[in-house]
Amino acid sequence: MQKMKVDVAVIGAGTAGLVAYRAAVQQGARTVLIEGGEYGTTCARVGCMPSKLLIAAAEAAHMLDLAPSFGVHPGEKRIDGAAVMERVRRERDRFVGFVLDGVATIPDEDKLRGHARFLEPHLLRVEAEGGEPVEIEAARIVIATGSAPTQLPVLADAGPGVITSDDVFEWRTLPGSVAVIGTGVIGLELGQALARLGVRVSLYARGGSVAQLTDPVVLRQAGRVLREELDLHFQSEIVKASRDGDEIVLCTIEGGEERCARFDFVLQAAGRTPNVHDIGLEHSGLALGPNGVPVFDKRTMQCGNSHIFIAGDANQERPVLPEAADHGKIAGDNAGRYPDIRPGMRRTALTAAFTEPNIVTLGAGYKDLTAPGKPKFAIGEVSFENQGRSRVMLQNQGILRVYGEYVSGRFLGAEMIAPRGEHLGHLLSWAVQAGLTVDQMLEMPFYHPVVEEGVRTALRNLAANIVKGTSDIDPDEVEPGT
Repeated sequence: MQKMKVDVAVIGAGTAGLVAYRAAVQQGARTVLIEGGEYGTTCARVGCMPSKLLIAAAEAAHMLDLAPSFGVHPGEKRIDGAAVMERVRRERDRFVGFVLDGVATIPDEDKLRGHARFLEPHLLRVEAEGGEPVEIEAARIVIATGSAPTQLPVLADAGPGVITSDDVFEWRTLPGSVAVIGTGVIGLELGQALARLGVRVSLYARGGSVAQLTDPVVLRQAGRVLREELDLHFQSEIVKASRDGDEIVLCTIEGGEERCARFDFVLQAAGRTPNVHDIGLEHSGLALGPNGVPVFDKRTMQCGNSHIFIAGDANQERPVLPEAADHGKIAGDNAGRYPDIRPGMRRTALTAAFTEPNIVTLGAGYKDLTAPGKPKFAIGEVSFENQGRSRVMLQNQGILRVYGEYVSGRFLGAEMIAPRGEHLGHLLSWAVQAGLTVDQMLEMPFYHPVVEEGVRTALRNLAANIVKGTSDIDPDEVEPGT
């Protein structure tokens, strides 16, 4: 058996792991990067980038459908599913190639392929590819093992037609029909994109959730807007699935009645599970939370008071790429200079679903602000139904709700389903991070006609409610999706 001794071992070479490796090396630490799967990162290979390629094709198809409303009448629409998926895979591979180019710059002696497990708090065993196992004695360890799509036991015996988002981007053409289980970011993005590309799509949610929204007013509006285009089934329980020829028969209970429908594929999009359950954490000496993830400090990524750090999707804190990169930087820096542990820079929370309209949350969300013991806060809002630029573009759907602190007038956060929401979210998250007050934000320039004028309307409403001392929270708001 081979043996290695290093200052820092990083388990996982995704976004968080790659950043952690480079940060630890910059601290002067002898560091090894361990990867048990393919290089390429979740985002580039099966996440953000290929999904946006599919969405871009869907937007092109949707604009043809929308064109007659502008008085523009294109010819017969034809969607070439094979060509759509060929471009998705080709461009996906290009993005993965950039990551692989970066990995290639890492010295070979710093890279190890194979599955790592803890044997002791400072000792890892790596079942290396094509060779004998390697034992690594590491003074410090960074866990950056990422996450995987959650598998639903009720679908376990339905055959190869039950897939995850990882499988979608290997399709050679578009299928005829897909059931999407889950109305989170992944389910909604892929579900809407496939529907706009001519696939028969039904989406099923156990409750009434829509992406990452927690504000009941925005949730209700989102459910209404999305239902105008999509076959959405809220409060739906999956009870069984079986293979019948080339199709899957999916049965659900909705409103007390069992309903069954046939699909070519059933796409599991009910969240992701951190990859921490097969790395020998029972030998790490770490305290684990109820989800099996080590208890850690969100400012330093340190697990307890130990020499072990956890970063990226593996810790489930904010499972999006920018956060994974920040996690990796903090964990790598601290692992490299241990025991000199320092809090790293944490940015304002910002999450977007690239549905149309976009669904965006930023800063402190409604659920956070209404938690027990939290002080009351003011709310402002704007509907985009009659907002000028939105109507010009025939994208006049959705609502923005903004939150502010009484007395200080500090801007706290927002939730929205809105046209161009990805851009509005950046604008508002910068304001949160800068610590701006609502009055200061209203002093900023707003051009005309732009969607951002809707932001100004919401902020004016918020400013008035801060002065009046009005929270605008309706305790009788119903669960969305019902």
